[in-house]
Amino acid sequence: MSAQQAKAVYLKEYPKGMPATENFDVRQTDIPSPGKGEMLCRTVWMSVDPYMRGRMRPDVKSYIPPFSLDAPLEGGAVSEVVESNIDGFSPGDYVVDFSGGWKNYYVSNGERTQKVDPNLAPLSAYLGVLGMPGLTAWAGVTQILKPKEGETLFVSGAAGAVGSVVCQLGKIKGCRVIGSAGSKEKCDWLEKEAGVDVALNYKDYKNAGELTKALAEAAPKGVNCYFENVGGMHLEAALNCIALGGRIALCGMISVYNNNEPEPGPPNLINLVGRGVMARGFIVSEYMDKAMEFAMEVAPLLSQGKIKFQESVYEGIDKAPEAFIGLFKGENKGKAVIRVGPDRL
Repeated sequence: MSAQQAKAVYLKEYPKGMPATENFDVRQTDIPSPGKGEMLCRTVWMSVDPYMRGRMRPDVKSYIPPFSLDAPLEGGAVSEVVESNIDGFSPGDYVVDFSGGWKNYYVSNGERTQKVDPNLAPLSAYLGVLGMPGLTAWAGVTQILKPKEGETLFVSGAAGAVGSVVCQLGKIKGCRVIGSAGSKEKCDWLEKEAGVDVALNYKDYKNAGELTKALAEAAPKGVNCYFENVGGMHLEAALNCIALGGRIALCGMISVYNNNEPEPGPPNLINLVGRGVMARGFIVSEYMDKAMEFAMEVAPLLSQGKIKFQESVYEGIDKAPEAFIGLFKGENKGKAVIRVGPDRL
């Protein structure tokens, strides 16, 4: 193999506000050689996810360490094993790995690696509906919200990789589902393909008051469950419409990820008290022990066509910064993935 075949995306500087392509650098690298207890993997698909923005804030304490400057970024990838010195992994195997990240070749020790079946689903699905976003959605719904048939579920960021699975799981569990997304195209997909009862284009509303009015009309009995992906006026509107005994799963707040200064909290937090609301923040890593239970429930639904998904596909590792920045501009439909190389060499 020629060293010219290997590339990696480095973090050149921490973004201030909205990330820019100048914060990243795509560099040629040497293809590493696996040692004892290691394997060489070739990335086929790689993932960009909103949580990665939090790892670009070195001054903010979080559940995961910040990215290092002048080093390749890390993240999920579906890869083909090229060479292996690990029992149980052979050349030609496909794996999901979180030790590779934004590289087209990397060495793994197999500790954060799981084999995947290319015959069960498209390989890219293991970064989306059958991967971390799918597990996040499933955990928030089944372990936190625990919706009952006939209840109303509101989902912000409903057309994204996580939100779209939340919406469909809610429908399968017999809920009335209201989703919010940022374009007519996304709202149409939610209603026509994902089965959402009402899709609200949040760009039609100037403030939380207008969004509250639309949400109240869509949920005349109130919102029993709210899956939070966005924050800002979505959280305020949800708290205005939350029903007695409501539950909130706090997954993310993408609307504030690029703020340089803290944004004031919603003025109606008191509704949590008066309406007996349970609100719980969570990280998907808390539920890794339930990954098999998740797969056993969701994989059949996917194969039966009861859960559908969208992908925004970018071609080539050089497009990774563009794909990442697009997450915060609402450019992605469903899961944003980068096709790094062919399925087979």
